[in-house]
Amino acid sequence: MMDSVEAISKFSDFDIGLFKAGKHYRLYEKFGAHVLNYGDYKGTYFAVWAPNAAAVSVIGNFNSWNRYAHPLYVRWDESGIWEGFIPHVELGEIYKYAIETQEGVLIEKGDPFALQWETPPKTASLVQTTWHEWQDQAWMEKRREKNALNTPMAVYEMHLGSWIRDPDKPDEHLNYRQIADKLVPYILECGFTHVEFMPVMEYPYGPSWGYQITGFFAPSSRFGSPQDLMYLIEQLHLHDIGVIFDWVPSHFPGDSHGLYEFDGTHMYEHADPKKGYHPDWNSYIFNYGRHEVRSFLISNALFWLDRYHVDALRVDAVASMLYLDYSRKEGEWIPNELGGRENLEAVSFLKEFNETVYQEYPDIQTIAEESTAWPGVSSPTFAGGLGFGMKWMMGWMNDTLAYFSEDPIYRKYIHGKITFSTVYAFAENFMLPLSHDEVVHGKRSLLNKMPGDRWQQFANLRLLYLYMYTHPGTKLLFMGGEFGQSSEWNFDQSLDWHLMQYAEHMGLFELVKGLNFFYRSEPALYEISFRSDGFRWIEAGDADKSVLVYQRKGIRSKDDLVIVLNMTPVFHENFRVGMPAGGRWEVVFNSDEVDYSGSGVSSFSVNTEAISWMNQAVSAELKLPPLGGLVLKRKQVG
Repeated sequence: MMDSVEAISKFSDFDIGLFKAGKHYRLYEKFGAHVLNYGDYKGTYFAVWAPNAAAVSVIGNFNSWNRYAHPLYVRWDESGIWEGFIPHVELGEIYKYAIETQEGVLIEKGDPFALQWETPPKTASLVQTTWHEWQDQAWMEKRREKNALNTPMAVYEMHLGSWIRDPDKPDEHLNYRQIADKLVPYILECGFTHVEFMPVMEYPYGPSWGYQITGFFAPSSRFGSPQDLMYLIEQLHLHDIGVIFDWVPSHFPGDSHGLYEFDGTHMYEHADPKKGYHPDWNSYIFNYGRHEVRSFLISNALFWLDRYHVDALRVDAVASMLYLDYSRKEGEWIPNELGGRENLEAVSFLKEFNETVYQEYPDIQTIAEESTAWPGVSSPTFAGGLGFGMKWMMGWMNDTLAYFSEDPIYRKYIHGKITFSTVYAFAENFMLPLSHDEVVHGKRSLLNKMPGDRWQQFANLRLLYLYMYTHPGTKLLFMGGEFGQSSEWNFDQSLDWHLMQYAEHMGLFELVKGLNFFYRSEPALYEISFRSDGFRWIEAGDADKSVLVYQRKGIRSKDDLVIVLNMTPVFHENFRVGMPAGGRWEVVFNSDEVDYSGSGVSSFSVNTEAISWMNQAVSAELKLPPLGGLVLKRKQVG
């Protein structure tokens, strides 16, 4: 009878060689808990990496948490892997690893490769499976074109726990399936192309918003099972909506059941706190130079692309990975081998990560949240870049919010803030982010950043959104921004959906809907968005009037658009604008429409005149609305 752990291995010698070399990218197929049949018995195979442990065993309800009942066996090949098979342990069992350190101290750890964990504050792992009969093959076959750099990408960023809640149960989360049933029709109505979820991986501390992860291979049990999350993703895919996950390879918390000092030593993190401790987040930095850690992280990225059909990974806090002195004072960091501040091991890791995921899944995207001027973040690695598909345009975000937060009467003095972004707009494949980070911690909501009375606040925000959607780059808007959430984001409560009953908020919502569908329907706004030949200033220097005029160009000239933005509340009855070509031009979008709770001031169409203006051979006079913007397109003849 087989009634104790027996050494059965899922590892071949080839697997071990790849793992030691840091080149095994599917570790989730080997490590963790795997239910299988062995002879006449059904049970679970366990494997864990603990190279400095004196002993490892599996404990759980099935053995009354007795550390001596089911010991694991260390492999002979010095890989540091402990493994074994326990009969009769099936799906749903909770377990931990009991690890005896070399000093004789007993610690209990969750499984780094667990597919599910108990719901916090409980900390045990669950024997689970990622089996799911996917129905999204049609999406998977065409997602390459949906993720391509020459297609529109309008991203709705959201936090699962605070997007919407049952008004009768405001203290309870909706689960993945309930969210799916509400989110899919909402995104379809709004017109966003993708949804970005703030981290769904298991995390112990709610106020971290998911960015302090202990279960890298498990969706948070707060919202349901792995299959429940798969249902959410599948429903989005069935309706042609892409899914982006926030991925956090930059740090992890020091919770006793997590990765920190996993076998009593610094396995996943650097031993020296000058390299291994993150002062900003009271967390620990991965040792990117350790081969097994690189395999762990890259396997984790591939896991979500493989098992959960995720379409893109937005990589959090890349700047904190790239610089050894990030948020550190002199004497608090160790220079690299060349004497510099760059984290060469992290640079190498990020390049390998991007090369690997694009090789395995060429139809996905990786997006870097990188807040410095590191060169070539979205350039290919063969050209010396980091290899990301896109990069958040943090400079644009900071300058834009600073400009729009200023009273319009003073905007002429900071005119350069609103034009400077085009100096570097084509250095990277940029995504324009108005994310969760801009509406928390005393920063105010987007609406309340806007100056002026209530009408002007909404007009300013409508104008900001039109500027965003007509500026080169893909788009990202955090939940609540689409209807003008008036309070700061609170991770522990629902958005203020009741605001939708008010005309101004509903008008803003209609504007965002209109912009999403307009953006998706106008090739000039996305076809060559990352190239300088897709944009041209017509008037960038009119600081006194605070008016911007620019052209967005498509592959075909008939798709070209002219954008005119009036950044002050002054109505211009006859404002002359230089036009790139003669003929009749129609206003195809107006942020001041009555349907958007605007004043309704606009020209509907204009004919050009042979009057040279703004360095253009022809021009036209427009009715330019206060704190409003117009988009014009040349009417085609015939």
